[in-house]
Amino acid sequence: MLKTGRGAEAPPFLVMDVIAAANAAALSLPPGAPGVLRMEVGQPSTGAPRGAAEAAIRALQAGAPMGYTEAFGLRSLRERIARHYAEKYGAAVAAERVAVTVGASGAFPLAFLAAFDPGDRVAMAAPYYPPYANILTALGMVPQLLPCDATTRFQPTIAMLEALDPRPDGLIVASPCNPAGTMLAPEELAAIARWCHANGVRLISDEIYHGLSYGMSESTAAAFSPSAVVVNSFSKYFSMTGWRIGWLVLPEDLVRPVECLAQNLFISAPHVSQVAAEAAFDCTAELEANKAAYGRNRDALLAGLPAAGFDRLAEADGAFYLWADVSQLTNDSVEFAARMLAEAGIAATPGVDFDRARGQRFLRFSYCGAEAAIAEAPERLRRWLRR
Repeated sequence: MLKTGRGAEAPPFLVMDVIAAANAAALSLPPGAPGVLRMEVGQPSTGAPRGAAEAAIRALQAGAPMGYTEAFGLRSLRERIARHYAEKYGAAVAAERVAVTVGASGAFPLAFLAAFDPGDRVAMAAPYYPPYANILTALGMVPQLLPCDATTRFQPTIAMLEALDPRPDGLIVASPCNPAGTMLAPEELAAIARWCHANGVRLISDEIYHGLSYGMSESTAAAFSPSAVVVNSFSKYFSMTGWRIGWLVLPEDLVRPVECLAQNLFISAPHVSQVAAEAAFDCTAELEANKAAYGRNRDALLAGLPAAGFDRLAEADGAFYLWADVSQLTNDSVEFAARMLAEAGIAATPGVDFDRARGQRFLRFSYCGAEAAIAEAPERLRRWLRR
């Protein structure tokens, strides 16, 4: 029998299976039946901002070959990202420390391979974004889960880190986080970043949902620690998921290691996507209008879901998710989500995707879809639960 590698044992990212099931359900609907409400995936219903798309069109019409860029991306885009840190956060980030990547998904293996060795332990709050743990495991590293709940707002604390013996080699934080949508206050992120730097723990700060927060200030780990790695992307706030374009802000000691890895693993991010991404920074009015729509969706669900029977919701400071404790309704979120899709026509993601130990009690609802669909969801759920 032929050998298969350890990486082949990576578990599935279940939300992708839910997407497939929701697609199949939508195709099987009889004429005139209510459509499937898509609340399973964190993908904006809006496309790339108009200015970004037009920049890509101009580049294509100009006839330039748009071949490989440097491994770290177009110099002009790296400089624009560096300027973004100065304008938004007041943080001085040299363009030389910015690496343009194939989405945030391409950034994580670069960061993990440069910062850690097989066997190293990397801590993260549970619930968590599944590819953190799955990528680490595929690379031979060890995810170290910190069980979090509403009492810590589903975020890690320094007390949790202090209790670990031995100390982890790394820590992943996300603010706003997926799936709970909660955030670390600037002083909390600063304290964690400084603790990690002082204790030799490499901090990976996932800031992919920056731009999508509702009342709480956003801060970047790049402002608080010279050793932190920051991950961000054009997928969420900039509404460019399929363009596969993200970035890293790297500490000085990881710049050349990550560059060498990027040269070998990816060569470069797609050239045309980089052109579009640079233009996206100048599309603020359109992007803020998208955010306002997400905010209205959030308000509609926070008002409507409790009356429908989903009354245990995490504080939704940012991103576009609600993390719902459904333990009063089920102890099997996978089966419950499947029934909800089949019987109510609403697709949501079972919590086991984000926390295999306790996720049977939770569902994640995404609210980045069309406003009319999101507004319909609470009443449809209410009718379903009361049948």
